[in-house]
Amino acid sequence: MANGIIIIDKPADWTSMDVCAKLRGILKTKKIGHAGTLDPMATGVLPVFVGQATRAVSFAENGSKEYVAGLHLGTVTNTQDTSGEVLEAHPVSATLADLQAVLPRFTGEISQIPPMFSAIKIGGKKLYELARKGQEVERQNRAVTIYELEVLEQIGESDYLLRILCSKGTYVRTLCHDIGAALGCGGCMSSLRRTMAAGYTLDDAVTLDQVQQQGEALLRSVDTLFAQHASYRIAHPRVEALCRNGNAFYIHEPLPDGIYRVYGMDGTFLCLSRLENGTMTSLKNFFGA
Repeated sequence: MANGIIIIDKPADWTSMDVCAKLRGILKTKKIGHAGTLDPMATGVLPVFVGQATRAVSFAENGSKEYVAGLHLGTVTNTQDTSGEVLEAHPVSATLADLQAVLPRFTGEISQIPPMFSAIKIGGKKLYELARKGQEVERQNRAVTIYELEVLEQIGESDYLLRILCSKGTYVRTLCHDIGAALGCGGCMSSLRRTMAAGYTLDDAVTLDQVQQQGEALLRSVDTLFAQHASYRIAHPRVEALCRNGNAFYIHEPLPDGIYRVYGMDGTFLCLSRLENGTMTSLKNFFGA
């Protein structure tokens, strides 16, 4: 069975689940999941986990993400992007300088009201299902963090490209909508490309056509997800046996406490573990991944 991580450059008009379905056919395995849903309109970095590597999905979902988004000023839509129904249209007097002046308001921890066209469930119903029926329900504010926000360029009289580095759960559509409201002319998202997720970038991404041609050869080992952590290699068979049985083990080396990638004597990635006071305890096992 295929095991590993593949970074897909998701094409427009595909759902994240469409991508997974396509990969199930190419790689001939049912055990596939993705980290960090992208709307059909969006393109870019979609980490997909295959086989035993699906154990790592939860670790990938929680990290920061980077996007390049198109901001179109002067238009408000029901979906908060240009694919939706236009609700309001306004003349735009805001300049590039005006836009740059309001961005600090949206940097740091901010509050967002999730859009109706989203997959959040309220009362057992996904919001987009209610929105398609013309219903609107009250949504609770959510705290998200915008680490970096900048204008990359002005691409039209009322159109800009923004770069956003943000936390999990950030709605870039809502960010564009709220920036437009702050400028007094309204706004919506005109394009979205994810340039980084789970530490992987567009340089790591491949197309579905490439996967069709090269298949499993494009899979990355699951430990690449944890490259930011130091590694530890077991040097004794008894210790490796303890580790493979899910037991904590003591190390004699003077290493700092923290999270480690733990490898067996033959270099096989075994688990992600926490070292504390000389004891290494598994957080997640990845035997065979």
